[in-house]
Amino acid sequence: MYKMFVWLCTLCLISVAVTGCGYGVAGSAELPTSVVKASQQTAAITEPFDFEVDPETFALTIVKDGTRIPASVPLPKMEITNLVKKEDSVQWTYPGKVDVSIVRKSGYLDIQLVSAGAEQFAWPTVKADRYTLPIGEGKEIPANDADWRSFLNDQTYTWSESFSMDFFALNADPYSLVYVVTNKFNNEVHFDTTKSVQFQFKHEFPSINPDKSYGFRLYVTGSDPMEIVNPYKSYVTEKGDFVTLEEKAASNPNIQKLYGAPQVYLWSESILTDSDVKWPKIRTLMAGPFGSWLTKLLADTPDGSGELKDVLQQIAKQDYMDKYQKRIVLGAMNQALKMRNFYTPDMFPNPGESALELIKQGVSQLSEQKLYELNKLLLKSVLLDAATDLDDWGQADSTDVLDDMHSSGIDNAWIGLPNWADGLMNPQMVSEAVKNGYLIAPYDSYHSIQHDADISWNTASFPDPTLYEEATITKKDGTKVAGFLGRGRKLNPTLAMPSVQQRVSGILQDGIGFNSWFVDCDATGEIYDDYSPAHPTTQSQDLAARLQRLSYFAGEKGMVVGSEGGNDYASGTIAFAHGIESPIIAWGDPDMRENQDSPYYVGGYYAAEGIPERYGKSVPIKPLYHKVYTDPAYSLPLYKLVYNDSIITTNHWEWGSYKIKGEEDERMLYELLYNAPPLYHLDRASWEQDKASIVDFLKVWSPFHRQAVTREMSNFSILTDDRLVQSAQYGDDLKVIANFSDQDVTVDSEVIPAKSAVIHEDGKRLIFNAANNAKMLSE
Repeated sequence: MYKMFVWLCTLCLISVAVTGCGYGVAGSAELPTSVVKASQQTAAITEPFDFEVDPETFALTIVKDGTRIPASVPLPKMEITNLVKKEDSVQWTYPGKVDVSIVRKSGYLDIQLVSAGAEQFAWPTVKADRYTLPIGEGKEIPANDADWRSFLNDQTYTWSESFSMDFFALNADPYSLVYVVTNKFNNEVHFDTTKSVQFQFKHEFPSINPDKSYGFRLYVTGSDPMEIVNPYKSYVTEKGDFVTLEEKAASNPNIQKLYGAPQVYLWSESILTDSDVKWPKIRTLMAGPFGSWLTKLLADTPDGSGELKDVLQQIAKQDYMDKYQKRIVLGAMNQALKMRNFYTPDMFPNPGESALELIKQGVSQLSEQKLYELNKLLLKSVLLDAATDLDDWGQADSTDVLDDMHSSGIDNAWIGLPNWADGLMNPQMVSEAVKNGYLIAPYDSYHSIQHDADISWNTASFPDPTLYEEATITKKDGTKVAGFLGRGRKLNPTLAMPSVQQRVSGILQDGIGFNSWFVDCDATGEIYDDYSPAHPTTQSQDLAARLQRLSYFAGEKGMVVGSEGGNDYASGTIAFAHGIESPIIAWGDPDMRENQDSPYYVGGYYAAEGIPERYGKSVPIKPLYHKVYTDPAYSLPLYKLVYNDSIITTNHWEWGSYKIKGEEDERMLYELLYNAPPLYHLDRASWEQDKASIVDFLKVWSPFHRQAVTREMSNFSILTDDRLVQSAQYGDDLKVIANFSDQDVTVDSEVIPAKSAVIHEDGKRLIFNAANNAKMLSE
């Protein structure tokens, strides 16, 4: 039976027993009816335990089978008041700071801290041999590892942004202590690696937030990853926050098009391409009034017209155009096609009947799609036979690529466009993607806002001129939160919904065939308290507005919705996410972000044509980053163990499947083991270059994903001491074993070839060799 509370005055120590089986004799009671179904797995693996707590130092110790496991490092001794001990609880107050309550529940401790005057409070500080942390997909971090100590040294992580799920675990074989964080807002984790990795959890109590509490559930489990995540999965289910993909697909069957689908960003921003023009005639045309007019038109744009002016001067002295000159001229015309002041009667005296019909409607009143239609007609009226038929413009780099993907056996794919304008400029491409059975989505964002509208950054431009001053986020010190890359400001999502609806209605009003939508930032956990006197907003309200926005796309607009990151608060709403499997790597390293002479430089965001280097350039990463970001020895599928059949997660678009030079094979094995879609950046050139590799891999990955994605990840095991041979099971009978090492390995009498994945299903054995991108089927 439970031990009674024992009050030891000399130690200021309180001791109580907790069991995962209910009150009374261990195993004699059931969980409360309301949570039995949600917590069956947790009840089976949660360990009964005792605990001791010293209120003066808030040192919490778990006692299990005679072993004492520290759950927190002692704080400096503090005065306590209001100490109350009952059969199932203990509580006390640190005067002027916080009220503390620890309550014995079925299978866990319920720990609550409420401000009694504190603006912030730091607890717990934890120290363990190893940590299991939901950083991205998941990591197991040895506390004494020199590289992890270097990487985490003096780092402070925002909880809601840096941790994909709301728990952390301290590993002390054979048991783990699992903290479930019950208030995700206003928390930071600070790492101290002076002697070994340890960290401090700190909560702020904002003045604008009436909720002055934070807390945890503390469980004792085994040290297997599945045992560690099960209490959290049961907690999510208990709250009603777990929604399967099949449940989402019941409302929107298009979600099933994600099954077996690679995620592809298609770069076809230019509607007028090299193959669409006849350069000798273009050179003659640009030497006349049209070239001068185009230069003047672009003079007031952010990119200006300096390069175009120089090029026109050069070609006036030549009887040819080189590659650079062609690129500048094409870029100028494609940029001009997006401008609302493109039309002038003097330049386009004979626009044609279709153009005249649009002009009569009033150019300023045209939708964005109709504006692009008009501008293409106008340009064609000037280019005449210097360009191909208008229906052919841009299709070689877009529609033709999609058709070739489909004819190559890629039945399902998610196609992302870097900008919605790419689709509105080329609706034929969007229609063809849908015809092929693909999902196609624009990239969209409501995170940053610019003071002045800018067609080169249209996601940060809004028609409402009051938003910049009246709807942006203010810090506690009264300054504004800067926008992406320090430009502009961050938009308060609670005030953005009318602008969201206005933008989306404008994009869709002419029937563009988008059937998916990608919303940047809303699932990253980058959320804010807004101290603006006119619209104070808590992080909780900020997040709720983001979820409302995602629900608007998923519900009212019927889109298959994805977002950046994929932190699990959005898992009930979105169907896919970019960033859980590979986040942005080393954002602050100047060798990767600033030093263009560095071999590690990832490239810039802009390209005049094709894929920008930031996304398409293959680069190595430093050994430290390989270890902490991609080394399979430290990776765990914590997110997949909870959410495999709820949300489809892949790499961040800056770190697609081919981005890291030398790790292409490992990424393919990872994508099979973790059931994660490959993410590619494609234009016509890259598709032709990588087509064979992509198609061969998808012949294995796609059918596997279709089977695995609607099942739970039911088991995960590390099979070798070097941790480079791992297995994952999906449901009852689908299993994959991945060997990341360079040597053949025998596991349970089965040979797993080097750099290979072995898939077991229905008595059949499929071997995929990543190094050769080849498969072999055997019984």
